[in-house]
Amino acid sequence: MSKTRIAITGYGNLGRGVELAIRQNDDMELVGVFTRRDPSTVKLATEGVKVYNIADAAKMADEIDVMIICGGSATDLPRQTPELAKSFNVIDSFDTHARIPEHFANVDKAAKESGHLAMISLGWDPGLFSLNRLYAESILPDGKSYTFWGKGVSQGHSDAIRRVPGVKRGIQYTCPVEAAMDAVRSGSQPELTTREKHTRLCYVVAEEGADKAAIEQAIKGMKNYFDEYDTTVNFITEEEFDRDHTSMPHGGFVMRSGKTGKDGSTHQMIEYSLKLESNPEFTASVLVCYARALARLRAEGQTGCRTAFDIAPAYLSPLSGEELRAKML
Repeated sequence: MSKTRIAITGYGNLGRGVELAIRQNDDMELVGVFTRRDPSTVKLATEGVKVYNIADAAKMADEIDVMIICGGSATDLPRQTPELAKSFNVIDSFDTHARIPEHFANVDKAAKESGHLAMISLGWDPGLFSLNRLYAESILPDGKSYTFWGKGVSQGHSDAIRRVPGVKRGIQYTCPVEAAMDAVRSGSQPELTTREKHTRLCYVVAEEGADKAAIEQAIKGMKNYFDEYDTTVNFITEEEFDRDHTSMPHGGFVMRSGKTGKDGSTHQMIEYSLKLESNPEFTASVLVCYARALARLRAEGQTGCRTAFDIAPAYLSPLSGEELRAKML
């Protein structure tokens, strides 16, 4: 059986994770990496695979079955995904929830016009958590859903910390409040404020001579980032930062507290959780298994854009339908 030919656009943390995930799937092969950097400066983990400038991507359209786009959601993916969908079957991890409908429409238009298939917003949230919210709310219509994130690194909030004057290095962890999760599990279906659901834990290496009190005040008062949360700022040495805070863990919980029965007196609880040592490596693994589904659906003649909601689970697995029914059903 021929292997699905995968290419990667963008070779940061996520792109490197995709490369490693491809190596774990025998039915796939990496055929190229595209970058905005000088290709000669990019060193891959896979021997024999070439690095190209992104400007040359369209020239290789016939050699690539699926292009996995590993750019950022703020500025890269809104431009790159619809543009690359003109030449390739594409998949991305666009995660700006409020802009997903807009992004879907743009990618769907480009993919349909060019006769390609695209998948967007795949990872763990949006992605796997989205599926679990859908399943839970469909199964328990009389109920309330909750999503908790962490403990894990928020890249956006960490970037915000590093913009504060006097901060040399900084990282922020989003932490779910255990008491809030316990209240959900109890079946009481509490109304929880933003502050009651999560706390924010910051570690900062200050510039020499910087005003630490001013840094702490600037962080805690930062609108749209920290002002609505109970935030703790810890000042540490650069050695401590290198030792304890250079990995990218994350995770979270999706919960649905619902009621069933004649009088709604029976409490039912659905809970799904992830605990990840590497956020980008896990997200990459999700992208790669959906790339398998994308290649299969494209072979069936499908075009346009899809999300996790549209993909039957069997398309994700390398196993046949017969094998799945025998081993997993």
